[in-house]
Amino acid sequence: MHNNKDLRKNLENIKKKLKDRNFDFDISLFQNLDENNRKLISKKEKLEQEKKLLSKSKDKNNFEKSKEISKEISKISEDQIIAQNKLNKLLHILPNLALEDVPIGKDERSNKLIEQFGTIKKFSFKPKSHVDIGLKNNDIDFETSSKLSGSRFVVLKNKIALLERALINFMLDTHTLEFEYIEVSPPLIVNEDVMFGTGQLPKFEEDQFQIKFENSDQRKFLIPTAEVVLTNLVRNSLIDYNQLPQRYVAATPCFRKEAGSYGKDTKGMIRQHQFQKVELVSIVEPKNCNAELERMLSCAKKILEKLDIPYQIVLLSSGDMGFSAEKTYDIEAWIPSENKFREISSCSSCGTFQARRMGAKYKSQNGNEFVGTLNGSGLAVGRLMIALLENNQNEDGSVTIPNVLKKYMNNLDKI
Repeated sequence: MHNNKDLRKNLENIKKKLKDRNFDFDISLFQNLDENNRKLISKKEKLEQEKKLLSKSKDKNNFEKSKEISKEISKISEDQIIAQNKLNKLLHILPNLALEDVPIGKDERSNKLIEQFGTIKKFSFKPKSHVDIGLKNNDIDFETSSKLSGSRFVVLKNKIALLERALINFMLDTHTLEFEYIEVSPPLIVNEDVMFGTGQLPKFEEDQFQIKFENSDQRKFLIPTAEVVLTNLVRNSLIDYNQLPQRYVAATPCFRKEAGSYGKDTKGMIRQHQFQKVELVSIVEPKNCNAELERMLSCAKKILEKLDIPYQIVLLSSGDMGFSAEKTYDIEAWIPSENKFREISSCSSCGTFQARRMGAKYKSQNGNEFVGTLNGSGLAVGRLMIALLENNQNEDGSVTIPNVLKKYMNNLDKI
């Protein structure tokens, strides 16, 4: 969320930067809402001061006057809440501003290729898709999942289910033992304040799965990513300086309606309503966000390197980044059946944007300041499984298990 004072001081510059994020900021609307809200606050404060002075007086004639002022304060307070809500409605949908080194552009066409890793395998046969590989023993079963839940779900069985579990355990061990992330097993259901804190609400409500509880005024949601709960671990907190950085990892199911993806990736496991993901989150001093982003990226990359899966790193343009991000790298894994790279991770720095929404601060040498937050997939399990199955397939339909995974796969060489 943006600071009102910063907005007032830099309106034209921020309007330009928001335009880079594909958001048309109405300066006049902001100024009118902000001015009206501040006038009401000022008026209320003056009346409260007047009432305070009257209360010190022993003159009985001031009692009725004090009662009238109280009524007026009550009415102004109601008007000010309405004015604040109108202002918040605008402020809460303003995206984060892109950092200076982020490419400016409307969409993915302006993304910048940073690096590539690995050698793309040349098959002596036409490589199958993960869907066709899964058909061999019906271990990737879309037909049954459709009966159970509808489209964009999958049932995994036998050795493929084992592979999913193996990948999760392999990634958790790597991130905790090698990179010193703290493993967390979080709730999968959160309240709307938590969803607001990381930026899922109010702008992206249509993409969330909401849960209805009887006799409850507060809405609950299934998490779209573990970023939501891991980042909010520090909500409404004041952290000691020596407790930073904090680094967390969690493997959880994620739930998304994919509301804006009608017709996209309808076949296979690329885009599901429910999927597994290993998520990384860092809480740092804001000045260390850039360095932490590079560290997080290297941790996510290491998973693909250990599995010997070719990938490329892309720096996203201002128009292609997520709502809360100030800078984002995508990691894209090579998918042989599609003959192209597909996103398998996004690693983002959010600066203090989410911290302002969450009320997350730390004790710095200059007083209490908002923390910096970062998040990244380390990695998306379903897409990693697709990449592994397709890159390690053999002509007879079997799949060779990478050496680093064998201890998680009961020492199987192939599936």
